[in-house]
This record gives sequence, C-alpha cells and structure tokens, in this order.
Amino acid sequence: MGEKSKGIHHITAIVGEAQENADFYAGVLGMRLVKKTVNFDDPGTYHLYFGNDQGAPGTIMTFFPWGKAYQGKIGDGQVGVTAFAVPKGALGFWRHRLEAHNVPVDEQERFGERYLRFPDPHGLQLELVERSDGDTSGWTGDGITAETAIKGFAGAVLFTANALKTAELLEEVIGFARTEEHGDYIRFISDGAIGNVLDIKQSRVGAGQMGVGTVHHIAFRADDDVDQLEWKNRVEAYGLGVTPVQDRNYFRSIYFREYGDLLFEIATDPPGFAIDEHHSALGEELKLPQQYEQYRKRLLAELPPVFAKPLK
Repeated sequence: MGEKSKGIHHITAIVGEAQENADFYAGVLGMRLVKKTVNFDDPGTYHLYFGNDQGAPGTIMTFFPWGKAYQGKIGDGQVGVTAFAVPKGALGFWRHRLEAHNVPVDEQERFGERYLRFPDPHGLQLELVERSDGDTSGWTGDGITAETAIKGFAGAVLFTANALKTAELLEEVIGFARTEEHGDYIRFISDGAIGNVLDIKQSRVGAGQMGVGTVHHIAFRADDDVDQLEWKNRVEAYGLGVTPVQDRNYFRSIYFREYGDLLFEIATDPPGFAIDEHHSALGEELKLPQQYEQYRKRLLAELPPVFAKPLK
C-alpha cells in the first residue's frame, strides 16, 4: 500500500423514483447505466450504478431509489457536493445542455477552478469542472462527444461535524495530501487521475438527515483484497471500528464512520462489472446476487421497470 490513496472508487446516494434517476443520469448527463441490481441489504429496492463506458473505478455514482421515502437534509456528516470531471473546454456545452433540460445552473469558483453547480431531480447537489487528467469516456451520443462527456469524478466537498479530525484522517490514514487552504475550504489531493480531489468545508452547516437527495457514503479505492486488509488494519490502528469484509459481487467492501460523522467505505477495484454481463450489454438486465436468485420472479414483479434511454 502506498502513502497516498488512489482516490474515490464510488459515491452512493439515496434518490426518489428509479426511472427519474435513470432519465437524469443517463439521459441528461450521458452516463452509462453499467449495472442494474438490488440493494443487497434490502432486495426490494434497486441499486443502480452509472459510470463511464468501461464502468471503471473512479467513475461510478450509485443510487438507492426509494420512491416513497422522505426527503433528506444535506448537512454535517455527509458528502455535501459531488463533482464530476469533464474535458477542458466543455463547460460551455454543459451549461447549454443543462439549461436546455430546464436544470438550474449556478457558477461557483473554488481554488481557482470554475464549477457549474446544479441539483439533480431529487435534491443532490452536483458540480461539473474541467480537468485535463483522466481518460475520456467513449460513451457518447445525443450531442455528447468524447470531447465533452463526463470522465468520472473530479472529487467531492465533505461536510463534517469535526473538520480537524476529518482532515487528520484524510491526511494521516487515507493518504490524501493536504495542498492548500482558501476561505472556508481545505483541499486534499490523491495520486489518482480522477476522483482525486476532496475539499473539506471547515464551518458546520448543521446536522444532516439521511433521506432522498443525500449521499449515503463515499468509497475509496483498494487495489485488491490484500491492499484492502492493509487499509483495514491502518484504520483500526487509528482507533476507528471497521466492519468485516462485505462481498458486493463487483467489489468487496469495508465500512467505518469517522469522527466527523461521515460514512467511509474502502472498496476493491476488482472484479468489476463484467463478471456477470458482457461489456457490450452492461446494465441491460437485472442482475442478482446468488442469495436472491431464487426470488427473481417475485422481485421482477415487485420492482418497477427501469431502463436507460440510449443516447442517439
């Protein structure tokens, strides 16, 4: 394990209706639906994964669509803003596209970078920022080209109940490098090409409430099972309790809640999303873990149909 994390593996959020979620992330943002499965802890609920054309770590935004759940409140102990990276020169295209889809856009600046900030249909706060690092996505169409398509995560803004302790954890345990401070924010950077920038908001905004329109957790990358075990030992040595390894089919996960009340995960890069679907057919069928396969007929009857409209 190196001294620095490779960065974000995925971010998981709670949203409302599943089809509205797919229409926005696939239809408006042009991300690929790379896996349609169920919440392994609540199989009556979808777990939808969107990413780049490869479904690569560092590009994956995942969702628990709870159509009848209460609206949450973004606050301390959560990812407050999720930022996606687009190629240099692409912000003008995205402002026009978002406004054409009646999405309100606000321009922000942080650490000398220009961000387009906007909400998703269920209240999540999102941003787009131009970055030269990271591979372009080959998932294109409907006017989205390789020169404009979302590459993956740029990073995230963390809202914390204890900025000093969250900063300490990122720097001393997770392996992000503290680079600069400006106004209310501290910036941390990892060794990854994407999903490599975290900004901590130092002032508190008030306690968050989990529900629709909030991020459930943020996951960091581990190379493999051996690397993940080393991370687990490191976090436990810091004094935090860590869960046993959870098999999520497409990666293996451990979880811990840090002193600023954010829920962190460390997830392995392998085996990836092509273990149960051909790469060309990712996200087309409902995929179930082995323990729920016996309930497939019932789940298909209970879960509302959801599909990603193909980019033309």
